[in-house]
Amino acid sequence: MESNLSPADAYSQFLQRQSEAGSPLEAFRRSLDYELDDFQLRACRSLQDDHSVLVAAPTGAGKTVVAQFSIALAVARGVRVFYTAPIKALSNQKFNELVEAYGADRVGLLTGDTSINRDAQIVVMTTEVLRNMIYSGTDLSELGFVVLDEVHYLGDRFRGPVWEEVIIHLPAHVLLVSLSATVSNAEEFGAWLAEVRGTTDIIVSEHRPVPLHNHVAVGTDLMPLFAPNGKDINKGLEAAVRPYSGFGSRRDRRRGGARHRFMRPARAAVIAELDKLSLLPAIFFIFSRKGCDEALDHCLAAGLDLTTKNEKRKIAAALEELEDSLVAEDLGVLGFRSFAAGLMSGFGVHHAGLIPQFKELVEKLFVEGLMRVVFATETLALGINMPARSVVLDKLKKFNGESHVQITPGEYTQLTGRAGRRGIDIEGHAVTVWHPTIEVADIASLASKRTYALNSRFVPTYNMAANLLARMTHDDARKVLETSFAQYQADSSVVGLAKRVRKTDEALAGYREAAQCDRGDFSEYFGYRLSIAQMEKQAGKQRTKLKQRDVVESLSHLQFGSVILLPSRLKFGACVVLNPMHNDHTGLRLPTVLTSAGKVWHLRPHEVTEPAVSLGKIKSPRKFNHRNPRERNRLLDILDQAIEQGRVKDPATVQVRKTKGPKVGSEDVDALRQQMRAHPCHECPEREQHARWAERAHRLERDRAKLTSQITSRTSSIAEVFDRVCSVLRTLEFLPDDTAILRRIYGDRDLLIAMSVRAGLWEGLTEPEAAAMASCLVYESRRELLTHTRMPTQTLRQCVGALEDLWRTLAKTESDARTAITPEPESGIAVPIYRWTDGKNLAAALEGTDISAGDFVRWAKQTLDVLGQIENVVDPESAETIARAADAMRRGVVMDHY
Repeated sequence: MESNLSPADAYSQFLQRQSEAGSPLEAFRRSLDYELDDFQLRACRSLQDDHSVLVAAPTGAGKTVVAQFSIALAVARGVRVFYTAPIKALSNQKFNELVEAYGADRVGLLTGDTSINRDAQIVVMTTEVLRNMIYSGTDLSELGFVVLDEVHYLGDRFRGPVWEEVIIHLPAHVLLVSLSATVSNAEEFGAWLAEVRGTTDIIVSEHRPVPLHNHVAVGTDLMPLFAPNGKDINKGLEAAVRPYSGFGSRRDRRRGGARHRFMRPARAAVIAELDKLSLLPAIFFIFSRKGCDEALDHCLAAGLDLTTKNEKRKIAAALEELEDSLVAEDLGVLGFRSFAAGLMSGFGVHHAGLIPQFKELVEKLFVEGLMRVVFATETLALGINMPARSVVLDKLKKFNGESHVQITPGEYTQLTGRAGRRGIDIEGHAVTVWHPTIEVADIASLASKRTYALNSRFVPTYNMAANLLARMTHDDARKVLETSFAQYQADSSVVGLAKRVRKTDEALAGYREAAQCDRGDFSEYFGYRLSIAQMEKQAGKQRTKLKQRDVVESLSHLQFGSVILLPSRLKFGACVVLNPMHNDHTGLRLPTVLTSAGKVWHLRPHEVTEPAVSLGKIKSPRKFNHRNPRERNRLLDILDQAIEQGRVKDPATVQVRKTKGPKVGSEDVDALRQQMRAHPCHECPEREQHARWAERAHRLERDRAKLTSQITSRTSSIAEVFDRVCSVLRTLEFLPDDTAILRRIYGDRDLLIAMSVRAGLWEGLTEPEAAAMASCLVYESRRELLTHTRMPTQTLRQCVGALEDLWRTLAKTESDARTAITPEPESGIAVPIYRWTDGKNLAAALEGTDISAGDFVRWAKQTLDVLGQIENVVDPESAETIARAADAMRRGVVMDHY
């Protein structure tokens, strides 16, 4: 603060203010009702001096003020300014803020399928839109500033590359205002920005304007994580968890439990404690949609009500406005009643399964102070302005798409950065709910490291290659790509990798020497062992695949009334088939059965690992309602009678043997095993000791191969990937001069879309068929296995089949060229999109699927985005059909709203 300045510093600051008299910065400072922090002031001065800036500071520190000044500076200078955000929700939020500040005439919005006042002086847009403008040759001569909000998105696997494209290709006269969360390599990133953009000032602030206090909830007791010195772990906390530590491990469960059984506190109890301590409002992060919904239901069932009568009136008014904007018949499938009940009691839910209107109302009410708790997935941490007094972490592990892993220090920082509202709270609070599977030391490590390294995810795409080669030669395009942050980081990392290779070589020499055997070549002998292990592993996979085929075969002939025994689920007893196995638009559905305990069970693949044993068939009632307990019991009585009369085998008399599956490749393995046993080293008394050293050497050799591969790939890696991308385009005859379509298509399946247009697959489709077809080019299933969907029309079936054929051609070409394989088209949402475009309501569109309303809206909007791209490159008649399809989709919950 100025009051703490020395006389010399105070005088220097006075002179600085004098020199800025009459400047845009002085006018901007006068417009504020608070003094700028030092880092904000330095960034604003850099912009006024025509320098680009990289501002890295914690969430809530006030980075947005720098963006506000760049807009004020653009207005003062009469130039345009683009404000880019990574996601549409942030773009919408910023658009509304700027309209309020500068008026609707001066502000525009561009987000893929939305265009409002596109020629305005101030335009808010997603980063993808700006990239597309650059490639399409839009005149940017009047553009003075581009704000890259949340620029650390550059490290995002899916969207990050777009940021680098923008940074590299923007005209040189444009100043960049890059705003980032605190990253540990800000200097490296800033140095690259300076290299590609010219003078760039790096301004880093570690200071949190609202101090953060870390707590651990042991039961419902909130205990400080750290001792008063802020470094050591709180001794009282360690003592509190000690009696329970270790409980919950597999070994402990086999022993029957620890002496002190720990009961995880109910979420409602934790919230009640936070309320008692005046630590609300809070964001309660739960890393699953289902967990968020269950938490809301639990709090309502527990009778928690955290809002006053006056607050309820305001919430009810907002809900009434929302309800009026929705179609009445959609309210049920949207879960409006439980959503509204939660809001009325002060609880909100925020995750991707909700429609945007629901999420935006939660955000609005939370910012207005009408929400006490929001249960949210980690996506809420990505930039949306929703600060809270407290942040609660339900767990420290989340599913990353493959397995459950602990969150990183950077993610912990990002999540807890929401705690503490500047100008409202004097401190923020981060609470981790403890469980015996969590080590207190792990929480302390996450809270104290605060490292978040920004790493490039840049990779050349087909669209990028097509656009570059339309403007320059192949060699010049290579040079441009070699200026990417990815290549910058790769070049600097090679030195460290080479050092690791040298250390690995030294260790390898020692391991190989220790593995030597005086009876023969042990590396040859160990090679036999490795080959046998690998062949047995492959054979095991093949056996599993063949067994799965046998399982499906055993279930395929069953009918209503068939009685079976499932060797992999013997506890079910004799099961009566209620619904046979069938294919529908969601894929292969296994039978639904009634177990001997009277439970209706929808069989799933992981539950049926052995072929079913047929016990016979019973005559089932003509009309049977499996939801009626009496009718279920009646069917079981019929089954018991059939077993007594011998018409159905008694499951107790059936001998069940789990099959090992057919022997696959056993002859080859046996032959190799004979060679191994005949080797001189097999009889060595120290054979296993040699083998242990050989195994270590083998692992180290694999590590070394990875390191050398990384060195090879990182040296001119980006340009080499570009060459392979161009090779695919040449093989498929898009290069040298058939890239006009591809240049206007953006997305993960850009080349596949261009191939479909060139093949005429969009000709002669109806509006619902065109929309359904487009959905196959954007949808990505959350499941690992793709499911076969039964298409509603023959034409659509043929077109999707042709699209899959094109993909197989593309995938083969990509495999030959050693490039990343384009994602396969997926039809998982095609039927709902078809129905919606055909005029069906939301409930009818989603009938028979497990797709949430929020997911449907998200994929529908992405379908609209790709329809808009395809409309611009197909023949006029098809373009009219596609335009009508898009119009038919834009209604109800899929309608844009601001």
